[in-house]
Amino acid sequence: MINETLWFLLMLVNLSGIILAYRFFGKVGLYAWVAMAIILANIQVAKIIRFFGLITAMGNIIYSTTFLATDILTEKHGVKEARKAVFIGFFTLIMTTLIMQITLAFIPDESDTLSPALEQIFGFMPDVMIASLTAYLISQLHDVWAFEFWKRKTKGKHLWLRNNASTMVSQLIDNITFTTLFFVVFNPQFVQSLGLQGIFEIFITSYVMKFIVAVFDTPFIYLSKRIDVN
Repeated sequence: MINETLWFLLMLVNLSGIILAYRFFGKVGLYAWVAMAIILANIQVAKIIRFFGLITAMGNIIYSTTFLATDILTEKHGVKEARKAVFIGFFTLIMTTLIMQITLAFIPDESDTLSPALEQIFGFMPDVMIASLTAYLISQLHDVWAFEFWKRKTKGKHLWLRNNASTMVSQLIDNITFTTLFFVVFNPQFVQSLGLQGIFEIFITSYVMKFIVAVFDTPFIYLSKRIDVN
């Protein structure tokens, strides 16, 4: 059960990190968190683990925290600031990918020992990046819209409802978009090798993990309400 224990510990560290970033740096701290999280999520996804007997990739926790960051921004600073965070994350991932692709093109010296590892981590295939960026942009913009929608519908009440309703639906959109683009549109060979059942298992496992994070982040968005920042 060490993976499961570490997974919940990692979730607590991530959620606490968002609150600390907001407490010490305000909305700028959340912008920085989104930029950091979108990069780390795409690095962590290279690590495959077993979670409650199911095979899945890492990165689900820190990626899910970007929804909490934009929810806090929407709640306390408005839709405009939340959308700015979304586009900061989008821009950061594109530039990181571009810079690292040029970096990988350099011929390493004979003394170099880490270049193969960098190739494995940052040697992204174009279809992976397109699927990831498309899913991110669509789901995040929907999350900002849905959070504000439920805030208006409930007249500013029931923070737990708009936090969970917007995030859980947005993460479902994210999973559907990425799975469809990556496994079906760009790599149809996976349909034959993994089968629809295998792809569906990956889809369900990753969504359940994101769902758990969405439930556990509820106390943290209430905590953010108590933080007085500009």
